[in-house]
Amino acid sequence: MRVSFILLGLAATVLAVARPESTQRDIEATGGYWYETIKHNGISPEIPNGKNWTVFRNVKDYGAKGDGTTDDSAAIQKAINTGDSSGTRNTGSVFGSTGQPAVVYFPAGTYLVKSPLQNYIGTVLMGDPTNRPTIKAAAGFSSAYILNGVDPRYTGLVGFYHEIKNLVLDSTAVSGTKTITLLQWGLSQGCQLSNVMFNMPIGAAAHTGISTPSNGSPLIFNDLQFFGGGVGTSLSATQYHLKNLYFKNVQTAVSITSLVQGTGQGLRFEGCTVGIDTTSGGNGLFNLIDSTATNTSTVMNTAAFSSSNTQNSLNLENVIVDSSVPATVKSGGTVVLTGSIMPGTTWTRGNIYTASSATPNHSSGTKLTTSRPQTLVNSTGFYQTVVPPNYAEYDVSNVVNVKSVAAYPVAGDWVADDTASLQAILNSAAGKQLLYFPSGIYLISSTLLVPVGSRLIGESFTQLSATGSNFKDAKNPTPMIKVGNAGDVGTAQMTDFVFTIADILPGAIMVEVNMAGDKPGDVGFFNCHFRIGGARGSKAETGCSSPNTCNAARLCAHLTPSSSTYWENSWSWGADHDLDGSNTSVPSSGGGFLVEAQGGTWLLGIGIEHQALYQMNMYNAKNVFLGLQQGEAAYYQGTGNTLLPPAPWADSALPSDPTFSWCSASDAMCRMGIYQRIYNSTDINVYSGGFWNFVSGPTRTFCSTDCQMNAAMYENNSRLFSYGISTINSQNLILESGVGGDKDVAAVPRTANSGATHDSFNTGVMAAYLRQSA
Repeated sequence: MRVSFILLGLAATVLAVARPESTQRDIEATGGYWYETIKHNGISPEIPNGKNWTVFRNVKDYGAKGDGTTDDSAAIQKAINTGDSSGTRNTGSVFGSTGQPAVVYFPAGTYLVKSPLQNYIGTVLMGDPTNRPTIKAAAGFSSAYILNGVDPRYTGLVGFYHEIKNLVLDSTAVSGTKTITLLQWGLSQGCQLSNVMFNMPIGAAAHTGISTPSNGSPLIFNDLQFFGGGVGTSLSATQYHLKNLYFKNVQTAVSITSLVQGTGQGLRFEGCTVGIDTTSGGNGLFNLIDSTATNTSTVMNTAAFSSSNTQNSLNLENVIVDSSVPATVKSGGTVVLTGSIMPGTTWTRGNIYTASSATPNHSSGTKLTTSRPQTLVNSTGFYQTVVPPNYAEYDVSNVVNVKSVAAYPVAGDWVADDTASLQAILNSAAGKQLLYFPSGIYLISSTLLVPVGSRLIGESFTQLSATGSNFKDAKNPTPMIKVGNAGDVGTAQMTDFVFTIADILPGAIMVEVNMAGDKPGDVGFFNCHFRIGGARGSKAETGCSSPNTCNAARLCAHLTPSSSTYWENSWSWGADHDLDGSNTSVPSSGGGFLVEAQGGTWLLGIGIEHQALYQMNMYNAKNVFLGLQQGEAAYYQGTGNTLLPPAPWADSALPSDPTFSWCSASDAMCRMGIYQRIYNSTDINVYSGGFWNFVSGPTRTFCSTDCQMNAAMYENNSRLFSYGISTINSQNLILESGVGGDKDVAAVPRTANSGATHDSFNTGVMAAYLRQSA
């Protein structure tokens, strides 16, 4: 039977809007995309003379023409490089990695480049979303890439804080036999690549849209389009969540050379030879869900199934193809699956733990009957997804710059207390206006309530930073940002923020969400991150020589029982190293995400690292979709550590905190922060847990073998479906207890789930855990 569906290409429906002429960019005007014309007065408080720092840079103010014929390479590069009297952004480390924010903005047009562009840390390359501008390589372009998105000073695992959005990268004028990459993007967490089109000549086998050339630890690509070329995106990293990517006439849409764990959600393949290629053998596990293909020879082309290890494990769920697709999965050159995987079914390859068996079924491919909570899906059975808002529908007259409200002065300078003024502005704007927070650090000394009807957008890593005595009491945790009250229903969205602490605040809950939306995404957090220490100037940076004396923050995010929220691209980092100098920051933060929500929670591209008790804790939760979670343990934990959980938080324990009763009192390998704890919860569907431990103990000794006992803890759950956990240096992937499992039993040991080594470290890979799915 032919299954019909519609492939959505956002690029085909981009709305063109005329741009007003303007040479004075800091004067408010009307018409056009509001961000282009609003007053720009963002600053960089972390650096000397930071109040005079230029954040917003319109490339036309630096000489770019955007007329499709002038070489704009030098002008664009100047907009990226420009610093201040102390130096440029591309020289040495004058500004560190958190003190040089810049938004390089492209009005609508075609920007011809004859030389490659080099990006640097702390930079947002951003186009007009109503008429995405094009950066186009000239016909004689001779370099290997159009745009290098990787700062050569901060590559790979320390490549944080880069953004590219609302642009088109184009190589159609370059010969199809010329080897060229449109974007190099070998980065890690805290980065965003969103709403970008990669336009290549059809049949140009030597053209690649995105390459990830270094060993990074990234989170997500979202809402991208690829046309033509040999490879859409080539992946070499520890993990990736690929969300809503559209490929048309690309020979190989996704080429995986090395990926320990990944999720492809909402991938659309049209006219491709191969959708996803993992024949290099470098894939640990990949989940392909809610995806479609037409006129594509093979959806997934994998290496041959191994009877001796779990490498190249797969889950396919809601993968819809039509009769023009001869192979859904090809393994070692042989077709092993044809047709669609319809809702209610999961096709799994790898180690499967079923409700009836305590030992894994090592399957070369089998169909399982599975389910999804109806609260989480749309009418097709696909999980609900949301395009991150850019608020292009707003006129500049309906956008409020929070630093330009005369009646309520706001500084964002890391000195003034902005709480009272911001609360007044929030209350006034709710339901009526978009609030724009220019780049800066806004000190918050008491709970800031985000009321129903709020829409907030930051700029180049705008910080909301807790300070003061209201957040000092560990036994009385208090939220810095409180989104609604219990029972509230409506809209509250936050985009492009970093939540930080300016002091050692053991009672700080950085974000608490209480309200629900009328539909998914109404209450949403997009490209919002958490940072506890690790950066210039914070007392959690300068005053945390030991976790014994530095209970820095209680929780990153608390999603309360009354909440329903959508999160996309969020990194919660309890600093394991310094970003700006040589100081060794060792804060102890209690927990990452505490999810008690009941009404529907969507978590896409989530990274949570170095929290003392847990990274993700679903406690009495219901109706949760988790698309990908990456985590690392606190580096001071492990062999040789004497500060054993629940210490240093035992005296202020919350009912939701794990007690570590399954560990002996002195077992340092067992008493380490749990990556993913799911307790007494129902209707939970989790995918792609990537949990890594490279060093262990106070001396940060590199692990020569497993250096953590347990990665995940599943206790007393029902209708829990866990699709794919990969670990590095964990002895057990899952410890189970209660209904559907045995009491504190290592249900999924690494020795029975061994994958290939990653950088010489031990990996474990499990495809599906269904023992608590009844």
